[in-house]
Order: sequence, then structure tokens, then C-alpha cells
Amino acid sequence: MTRPAVFLDRDGTINVERSYITRPEEIQLIPGADDAIAKLKNAGYAAVVVTNQAAIARGLLTETELDRIHQHLQQQLKASGAALDGIYHCPHHPDFPTNSTRLACDCRKPEPGLIFRAAQDLELDLKQSYMIGDSLTDLQAGWNAGCHAALVLTGHGKRTHSELGEDDLQRTYMIADSLEDVASRICG
Repeated sequence: MTRPAVFLDRDGTINVERSYITRPEEIQLIPGADDAIAKLKNAGYAAVVVTNQAAIARGLLTETELDRIHQHLQQQLKASGAALDGIYHCPHHPDFPTNSTRLACDCRKPEPGLIFRAAQDLELDLKQSYMIGDSLTDLQAGWNAGCHAALVLTGHGKRTHSELGEDDLQRTYMIADSLEDVASRICG
């Protein structure tokens, strides 16, 4: 049996946007993000983070260090009853290929690989799911996976909104001030 999900960008959507988070203590939740995730989970949605993490390809962060950051994020969210069902990341960047990262991949947003992987692992219904983020690549990843896509105006969202073309605006499920606003609309 499949269930719907909310796929969430990490930086600028759940936590305060910073350039390359490399330590757990740099994770600072956007006010209300934990409550929004808890509300969505209580409404029956799986909550899954899908995040590009080019800091790995750039050599600023290891996979082990990223795991510690994500454990810290999970602990913060669990304290509010908002535990994530999964965290999927892309360590690649086309400008920084190494032996452990590829030039081209199917997981770096706007590609939908992370969403497809999570959907398979967690038995998720993509047609009933939402991708929520603060960048055009977040929206595109959602559209490419067959999900509804919502833009939040936190993080880079205001700049992204000002740069969206008419076609992008038509395809966007909603533009909201925050993850809390999106959760309220989805949950009714």
C-alpha cells in the first residue's frame, strides 16, 4: 500500500539558509518548520528530505560528517514529534568531479533521482505527493517526478519567486511564506 509524501528541501526550507553547513550546530530550524512537519505527518504524509550536498564534492564535508548533521536535524525534529521518514542527499557537483563523485548523475536536483529512490524505498505515491523548497531546482525535481511543487519564500525563495517565468508560476501548486503555510493548505 502506498502513501503520499512531502519531499522537503533542507536548507532554506526546514533550516535557516547558510552557505555550506559543515557542523551539526549550524543547523537552526526555521521557526514553525518542526510544527509544519508534525502536522503533515499527522495528516498521513511521509516526510522526506531530498537535498543537494555539493559540499561533499567540494571537499568541505565527508559523508560521515553529513550523517552527523542529519542525525542532529532528526533529533531536533523528533523533539517536536516531527521525525523524518527519510533523508536522501546528492553528494555530486558537475564542477567538482572526483573519484567518489560523478560529473553527471540522476540525483542532483532538478533531476528526480532522490525522489524516485525514496518513493521506491518507502512505497510512496508520487501523484499524491508534494515537493516543497525554496529554489527552482526544487520545483523542477518535483515536476520531473510527477509531484505537485510548492515554493516557500524562506531561504532563497523570494529571489526564486522573482525569477520564475509564467510557465513555472502556472505549474507551481502554491507560493507560500513558509513551510507552515504550505502544511496548512495541504492539510486543509
